Amino acid sequence: MRGDKRRNEVNKIVRTRAKRAIDRMRKEGGEEALRKAFSAIDRAAKRGVYHKGKADRLKARLSKLVKKDSK
Repeated sequence: MRGDKRRNEVNKIVRTRAKRAIDRMRKEGGEEALRKAFSAIDRAAKRGVYHKGKADRLKARLSKLVKKDSK
């Protein structure tokens, strides 16, 4: 149970960082924000916080936003 509690706290931090990066990317846009969001999403997927498919889906949607803004 102690291990579960510790993992839950760490996972919450990782998830929050990813969500903030995604929100920042949606608000500001741009290549730098996209790169930071990708990094946060990949780290969350690596730790098992996000499933690989969910991480790929999030990254695809963010890429689509950047592509749409650049046109």
